[in-house]
Amino acid sequence: MKKLILGLFMTVLPALTLAAGGSDLHLDTMEPDHTNKPSLQRGAALFTNYCMGCHSLEYARYKRIAEDLEIPDELYEENLIFTGAKIGELIQIGMDKDAAADWFGSAPPDLTLVSRVRGEDWLYSYFRAFYKDDTRPLGVNNAVFSNVGMPHVLVGMQGLCAVPPKIGTNASVDPLSGNVRGTDICDEWAIEGSMEPAEFNRAMYDLTNFLSYMGDPVKVERERLGLLVLIFVAVFFIFAYLLNREYWKDVH
Repeated sequence: MKKLILGLFMTVLPALTLAAGGSDLHLDTMEPDHTNKPSLQRGAALFTNYCMGCHSLEYARYKRIAEDLEIPDELYEENLIFTGAKIGELIQIGMDKDAAADWFGSAPPDLTLVSRVRGEDWLYSYFRAFYKDDTRPLGVNNAVFSNVGMPHVLVGMQGLCAVPPKIGTNASVDPLSGNVRGTDICDEWAIEGSMEPAEFNRAMYDLTNFLSYMGDPVKVERERLGLLVLIFVAVFFIFAYLLNREYWKDVH
């Protein structure tokens, strides 16, 4: 029994350690919606244009995404595949991992399951948390991921905050209306972006929503089947209860 208790404790210890280590990190919140196909389509376009130069989705296939997001294969190949890959192939990139490690300090990770590891709130906050830091090799830092080795590839849209942005204080996305509250998280801009803060937040919601879908592409179907199973169990319980009462009605 002692060994069993010790084994269970060792199993949950890493989770407890991670929870304790991240307890002081305040994040903005977002609620993913895998049924929002236009949002997922925009997120897929953003990922392809801004992320796939360094990050792969090597556990997913182009065709699965095209089918789930209701994008015709021809349209997907024409607008979202730039490597000459076929629609049925896995989503890989040509960047050499050893070279990338030399450039950035570590190789950019595959992002297929990043939402399962980090969580949607973390991703949504991270994308919007870059700021100017001349002490860093790439001239930028991140309020969510300190001393990150990633450049601010979204600077053209967002701009670059001159000071650490106010993550986890005001800005969030209302999952019901889609309205963004507390949009301007930066008090001073070093570079102006092409988007207004609210517009950029909506774009980052779409990108995070897409990565959330990538981490759990069967979520909508799983929840639909789960509801059907619960309905079946509820109906079956009624008949089982009536049958049980019939069997035992003459037992005293």
